Amino acid sequence: MPSDELELDLPPIYDLGDKVKIISEIKNDGTYPGKKLGEVLIDIGEVGYVISIGTYLQRAYIYAIRFMEKDIVIGCRKHELELIERGDQHESNAT
Repeated sequence: MPSDELELDLPPIYDLGDKVKIISEIKNDGTYPGKKLGEVLIDIGEVGYVISIGTYLQRAYIYAIRFMEKDIVIGCRKHELELIERGDQHESNAT
C-alpha cells in the first residue's frame, strides 16, 4: 500500500464469515499477550475465518481471524491474507 493511500477510503475487501488463508508468517509484534516478541503465531497456509473488522491508525483495516485448529484470534492486514471462500454474511449483503 503506498504511504499516501488510505485503505479506509475503500470498503473492506473481506467480510464477516469469509474463509481466508495466511500467505505470510504472522509473528507477535508485541500486541499478543502471553507470547514472546517475534514468536511465530500463525504459519503460512493456515486457514481461519473473519470474525470482526477494525481499523489501525485510521489508515488500514485489521481483520480479526479465528483459527479454529489453534483456538486463537489474530489481527491481520489484507496483504497477509488470501480469500478461500466468501462467508454467508457476504451473500446477505448482496441482496
